[in-house]
Amino acid sequence: LENTYGVILYQEQVMQIAQVLANFTLGGADMLRRAMGKKKPEEMEKQRGLFIEGANARNIEATISGPIFDLMEKFAGYGFNKSHSAAYALVSYQTAWLKTHYPAEFMAAVLSADMHNTDKVVILIDECRTMGLEVKPPHVNESHQKFTVSIDGKIVYGLGAIKGLGDGPITEIQTHRQAGFTDLFEFCQRLDHRKFNKKSLEALIKSGAMDGLGPSRAQMHANIERAITAASQVQLREQQGMVDLFAEFAEDECAQIGWIPKESWTYRQGLSYEKETLGFFLSGHPLDLYKAELRDLVNTKIKDLRPTEKGRPVRIGGIVIGVRTMRNKRGKKVGFVTIDDRTARVDISLFSEKLELYQQMIIPDKLLIVEGDVSFDDYSGQHKLSVKQLFDLDQIRQEQLKKLTLRADLDRLAQQHAGELLSLLEANAGGEVKVELKLNYQGQAVAVELPEQRIQVTEQLLEQLERNWGRSQVELHY
Repeated sequence: LENTYGVILYQEQVMQIAQVLANFTLGGADMLRRAMGKKKPEEMEKQRGLFIEGANARNIEATISGPIFDLMEKFAGYGFNKSHSAAYALVSYQTAWLKTHYPAEFMAAVLSADMHNTDKVVILIDECRTMGLEVKPPHVNESHQKFTVSIDGKIVYGLGAIKGLGDGPITEIQTHRQAGFTDLFEFCQRLDHRKFNKKSLEALIKSGAMDGLGPSRAQMHANIERAITAASQVQLREQQGMVDLFAEFAEDECAQIGWIPKESWTYRQGLSYEKETLGFFLSGHPLDLYKAELRDLVNTKIKDLRPTEKGRPVRIGGIVIGVRTMRNKRGKKVGFVTIDDRTARVDISLFSEKLELYQQMIIPDKLLIVEGDVSFDDYSGQHKLSVKQLFDLDQIRQEQLKKLTLRADLDRLAQQHAGELLSLLEANAGGEVKVELKLNYQGQAVAVELPEQRIQVTEQLLEQLERNWGRSQVELHY
């Protein structure tokens, strides 16, 4: 072991130890190597007996040869042969060098290699953010099939990583975008509709890859069928060589159709569609909606977790991004839930009784408030959190929320939304939350309390207020 500083690194060293210490033949040493690779307990016990017996014949006592065999057995958990190890070392060095000197190009290549594996893409996008690399959303005017790097050093999301978009449509986009697409109708007119279907168009719009080619994602989505139909008619006339009185206007026909009006998607809806097509949230995060609210409800961020003193549990808030269950040695069910608060992730554990108690709350993409004790897990090298209590945000709002403040312009409120606001408040009456309006009138802020209106705040109410005023105009006071 001299050339590896006393540490067993290679399978050849295991074979050499067996030969020198225990008088194994080359064939016998190779059998030992194979047994270690397969990790079969009965075979390893047999090999241990042969090793100690061979070492004893060379006057090496079992108190020495036994621990040496144990050391060799531990090595089997990570060891390779020498040529394999050398190849891995070379690749490790090369990739470390590339990641250091060409970080954007390296990460784009790694993302491209795993772009059909959503779980890996999520981890790699997180790594890009950690490295300070910006990942631009996919776009039909800029993205290629794979992840690429723009002139300004940003990673451009690959169209091939969008779910529901095949190679055929991507090739069609790249073939016809020389001058860039200007809107949805023109996009459909330039592409061969036989190679590009409604499902592909939906995937592009929901992922954000057609942003700027229409008033909003929701409006483009509502106009898909009209755009495809109009484009098909134009293409059919061109193929048949038909000429009519209005032929000179044919190329502008799609653009003149006009848009069916459609209410914009809420922030949450937009993110939900991104996750559907990309596998994760790219342009934002559901927690952005609760940032101000969470400040009153949690006492630490996941990245700042440290082992807690007895009787001083922590409170974190985050989105459920993974759930798995298993049975422990006693046969009891244990749940492990991965929580993400955008600063980091942590696994929380729930044992059988608590798992049963909170089962209905543990849903992917749901926001949970978690109270529990933090300890360090030597096995994973990470902090883990043992749950004392789980809280649903609606439950906390019912128990602790005192007042809802809505900021609005007085003229706009009077002209458009006063009646709608009154209907909303009446539909959510019956709770304990006070309502306050902060109205801007001729540059002055006027606070108006509505003493008769006590409401119950739900996510549906907040989404409706978000549509009309924007979530930033709604304040919740605990």
